[in-house]
Amino acid sequence: MPMTLQFTKMNGAGNDFVMIDNRELKHFLTKQTIEQLCDRHRGVGADGLLAVEPAANGADFKMRYYNADGGEAEMCGNGARCFARYAAKVSGKSGDLSFETQAGVVTAEMLGENVKLGMSAPHSLALNTELGVAGEKMKVHFLNTGVPHAVVFLDDIEKLDIMRSGAALRYHEHFAPKGTNANFVGENPDGSISIRTYERGVEGETLACGTGVTAAALLFSKLTGASSPVRVKVKGGDTLEVGFENDGDGWKNVTLTGPADFVFEGQVGG
Repeated sequence: MPMTLQFTKMNGAGNDFVMIDNRELKHFLTKQTIEQLCDRHRGVGADGLLAVEPAANGADFKMRYYNADGGEAEMCGNGARCFARYAAKVSGKSGDLSFETQAGVVTAEMLGENVKLGMSAPHSLALNTELGVAGEKMKVHFLNTGVPHAVVFLDDIEKLDIMRSGAALRYHEHFAPKGTNANFVGENPDGSISIRTYERGVEGETLACGTGVTAAALLFSKLTGASSPVRVKVKGGDTLEVGFENDGDGWKNVTLTGPADFVFEGQVGG
């Protein structure tokens, strides 16, 4: 890694990220460099990397998001909350802000250490598709909340072998060629839901996935009639909140609220 790179480590509900200020576009991050930075044994360690870049279409900033494998993805909900707090810090901008993503423009409202995101409109809803997953028949629902998410509701998500079932669903031929994120969701006695996510690009279970939380909450509402907001408990222990308005067969004004925490700052290379 020949260049000197200043970075900040952040986490959103346990989903952790390397943050880079690239507003001057002086950093050219290769797939290999991103993989090295995200490596938990030989690098900083993270589920992904986010770079702040100048906006092109009128927003305050542009968000570039890369998974730990170095591949660029359209959107990351937990990453976007971290991005908002980081961009505000490095730019000195106060108040609400907006930023461009490949999934559309996202708005962010600062609520102390929490951030409330105005998400792009979900699309590609598909309910009750029966698929063979890891030797079992599963009823799979699908929604794109910036990135594709398959969601399966189960009685007991803790007993699930998520590496086996998650990988089988993530790579299922039904979602070829790009694949999907795989989410397994259970309803709690208090009306909230709990989620476990096998994340595409990380290729394993993550402690939280914001766009997965959003997809699960919206699908839970669609299937059960649950009203806004829906509280979602993630593997990392935090509870996120998804707000929405029903809009015919879809939703509008979808929001995702949760923590975005600074962990440490550092420098690599040089």
